[in-house]
Amino acid sequence: MKVVVVGASGNAGTALLRALADENAVTEITGIARRLPGTSFPKTNWVSADVAEDELTPLFAGADCVVHLAWLIQPARDRRTTWRTNVLGSRHVFEAAVAAGVPALVYASSVGAYSPGPKDRRVDESWPTGGIRTSFYSRDKSDVEGILDRIERDHPELRVVRLRPSLIFQRSMGTEAKRLFTGRLFPHRLVTPERIPVVPDIPGLRFQATHSDDVADAYRRAIVSDARGAYNVAAEPVLDPDELARLFGARKVPVPAGLARGVVAATWRLRLQPTPEGWVDMGLQTPLLDVTRIRGELGWEPRVSAGEALLDLVRGFHAGAGAPTPPMRP
Repeated sequence: MKVVVVGASGNAGTALLRALADENAVTEITGIARRLPGTSFPKTNWVSADVAEDELTPLFAGADCVVHLAWLIQPARDRRTTWRTNVLGSRHVFEAAVAAGVPALVYASSVGAYSPGPKDRRVDESWPTGGIRTSFYSRDKSDVEGILDRIERDHPELRVVRLRPSLIFQRSMGTEAKRLFTGRLFPHRLVTPERIPVVPDIPGLRFQATHSDDVADAYRRAIVSDARGAYNVAAEPVLDPDELARLFGARKVPVPAGLARGVVAATWRLRLQPTPEGWVDMGLQTPLLDVTRIRGELGWEPRVSAGEALLDLVRGFHAGAGAPTPPMRP
């Protein structure tokens, strides 16, 4: 089985290459990235391509499955660049897969594609994918879901799988997380699980996380199965202020949601950090995910708890951890 992984050098991509290395059904992998890594992965041949500009159909020829992971979070201040890759590039990937006659397409959607939802119960894959309108990331994920609806409707012969994971963490994305979300001024060396004295007790702060290796296992199962449709992916437990305080041995400090949003907005506009306030809105408004379908149909079970995945990231953040690929290089 030949698999093409578009966006193979990032957080989910490198984890997927590790997972496919031990998958006997997969014999050949083409890893596509805009900037090629200076290291090798088992079974993997690297090709440089820009999903929004380059001709992709020849790269997909003969593939049994295309996995689309490529996405830009930064530069968040340049919406033309992020939209070009995220939305236009995704459409280009989908249309190239159809033109190449690829029988299966697996797409990396997100909890961020969902419309605002409940925090006191979990939603299944039928929840609307209208996004959070104040978040560019969420809007782009929602728009791509709409494009994929059309592709799926017009090409019923194409097996389409959409994974909608929660936040995805691993140790080796420590440097990447700093670059994407906190910026150079944040004192990451002072942040360890033992040195976080307080956690914000924000109304509505309830979210899920999954370790990158467990998300990669979900992709692997989608690739080698006959699965179709959307699958939520999330580990337990739900991370709320009580659980965060327990994980870090910290105390909770009440913080109004408006204040948290205002601080992020102000520091963003002052260019003190690279994260706009839409990320706060998305975190407080996206629903909790029910993972009954992926457990029942694909037999997926996370091996790492949500709390351990978060601790893994925090330790990597402190250490400046990374991986030998351009997006994750220290």
